[in-house]
This record gives sequence, structure tokens and C-alpha cells, in this order.
Amino acid sequence: MTKAIVKFSSEDCGTCHKMSFYDAKVAKELELDFIDVKMQDTATYRKYRQILMAQYPDKKDMGWPTYIVCESPDDDFKIMGEVKGGHPKGEFRNRLQAILQG
Repeated sequence: MTKAIVKFSSEDCGTCHKMSFYDAKVAKELELDFIDVKMQDTATYRKYRQILMAQYPDKKDMGWPTYIVCESPDDDFKIMGEVKGGHPKGEFRNRLQAILQG
């Protein structure tokens, strides 16, 4: 079973850009696939939209960026947890580890 972080972000978001310097690296360290979904990338957004809509049906409370940790993101996904907004690298890693540990 594949576990992945699906990052929903905007190309216009400064925090999203800042996080991009290490979010994929932290995912790899934790042996998670990393899927970067920029809202402006229509094809990728459509592919993973159902994951975002399951967590945020109207998108109003999502953060920038929003990282959703899930199992089987390309099939019948199961959401394990999320991290919203920007965080220092160590805190970001700790939040993801907490989700993985259940």
C-alpha cells in the first residue's frame, strides 16, 4: 500500500514556495511518496481533487499549503491526517511523524 503526502498549493503563495525547499525531502526521509498539486495545474488538480474535497468540501478552511497524508492516493484513498500552513523543517517532520504513528 502506497502512502503519500499530497501537497495542495498555489503558485502565488509565498509560504507554499518557502515550504517547497524541503517538503519533498522530508517526505522522502519518511519514505512517503510526494505529490505536488498546484491549483493552477488543472490536469493534476483534477486527478487529486477528490482527496481535497473529502477533507475540505468547500475549500474555505484549508491552509496554504495544505498537506494531506493518505494511503493509496491514486485508488480508493484513505486520509490519515493533514498539516496546514508553513512550518520550520523540524516541526513539519514531527507533525508528519505524528500522523504516521497514528
